[in-house]
Amino acid sequence: MRINHPSFACWLRALLLCMSLGVSSVVCSSVTPASTENLTVYLQQIIGQDSYRNYKNVQELQRVSAWIKEQMRLFGIPCQYQNYIVNGLSYRNVVCSLNAGYADKIIVGAHYDVLGDQQGADDNASGVAGVIETARILMQHKAQLAQNIDFVFYTLQEAPFFKTEQMGSYIHAKSVQAEKDQIRGVYILEMIGYFDERLVQEYPVGLKWVYPQHANFIAAISNMSSYDLGASYCESMRKLNRLACQRVVAPAFVSGMEFSDHLNYWQLGMNAVLITDTALYRNKNYHSRKDTLKTLNVGKMANVVDGLANTLLSVR
Repeated sequence: MRINHPSFACWLRALLLCMSLGVSSVVCSSVTPASTENLTVYLQQIIGQDSYRNYKNVQELQRVSAWIKEQMRLFGIPCQYQNYIVNGLSYRNVVCSLNAGYADKIIVGAHYDVLGDQQGADDNASGVAGVIETARILMQHKAQLAQNIDFVFYTLQEAPFFKTEQMGSYIHAKSVQAEKDQIRGVYILEMIGYFDERLVQEYPVGLKWVYPQHANFIAAISNMSSYDLGASYCESMRKLNRLACQRVVAPAFVSGMEFSDHLNYWQLGMNAVLITDTALYRNKNYHSRKDTLKTLNVGKMANVVDGLANTLLSVR
């Protein structure tokens, strides 16, 4: 597999843009940009060809998790499996650690399973690909990090395990709960690839009068204690000036705020933010066979990744 590195010309264009916007080099110009070609390769590998990565198909889940572990190894980031048993079957998270020599750390995660027999391109191959590309970029800028980064790929997020203690993200959150004082924040990527400039965006009750009707933005969803995580991510997106970012701050009991893995970290007392295209409130292919690679906007996925990489490199 060939993974592209940005050209000097691309880097120089980014530098000149950031200088014109008055953005610091740490926040913008010096950071390796996400590659759409890399993201496409990751998506193809995660989706596969002959099988579906649902909880009934353990072999396919094992294939995807093994591929993730190997891809991260090629970046120089070691991984371990976090194995656990559900109904007599073995499932596993993939936990990869970029050790920059600090006591504190940040967690970046995404689930890799799907619901039923479908590709799950947006849900959630897009999030997994985004985490992998973020890892590639941060590994290249390891010396600029001010904390360690754990990249975690979760199994069993989808039904019938959602909101149970068998979710991969619950297993992981519980395993790090004792060290929560050293965890600076958790960033969850859930469906980051579907965008539409038309006025098709929907919202949970009470939000449609506040936010845009178009579906051409990325959202950062946090609870009150995680306010700064969402704010810093959207600020990075604003400085990059490529894709709008909308912040939503609400408690977990508000309908529509709890549909992904961030919920388990909230429940166990850790700050977490969900970065998402808003899932079912936008993408009508959600949980269907229509959720395919050809429906994704990989260029805007790259924008989302750039915002996250810049955010994490700015944490001090």
